[in-house]
Amino acid sequence: MHQFPISGPMLIDVEQLGEICVLHCRGRLVAGQDQEYIQSKMKEIKKLDCSKVIADFREVHSIGSTGLTFLLNLYTSVARKPGGGFVLVGARPLVQHVLELTRLDTVIPLAADLASGFAALHEAARSESEGISGQTF
Repeated sequence: MHQFPISGPMLIDVEQLGEICVLHCRGRLVAGQDQEYIQSKMKEIKKLDCSKVIADFREVHSIGSTGLTFLLNLYTSVARKPGGGFVLVGARPLVQHVLELTRLDTVIPLAADLASGFAALHEAARSESEGISGQTF
């Protein structure tokens, strides 16, 4: 497996699988990153009109205010949609620490890996269709 340098730029590859968009993110999502790139990716994701998003952070080494803003904007845009779902998967220790410090780990659903992320989205959709409230992943 290729390891990306901690100082590497943030790269976001978008994969659409039906109603689910998987964002394969890698590098660092911190202040100073190219704002135009991040905004263009946000527009690309919104244009795809996915009702469910998995943010694959297995290769994200660090996150700052820019990354947190990106995550929150993405989360809220998806969560507002009927049947919308969002899961962040594979948070590394430093990213997990930042999510805990900001208490975003209590807002944004987290999963250990892609399989768990897909399962969480499917479970949330099943629960919603059955009228069950509450989210635990």
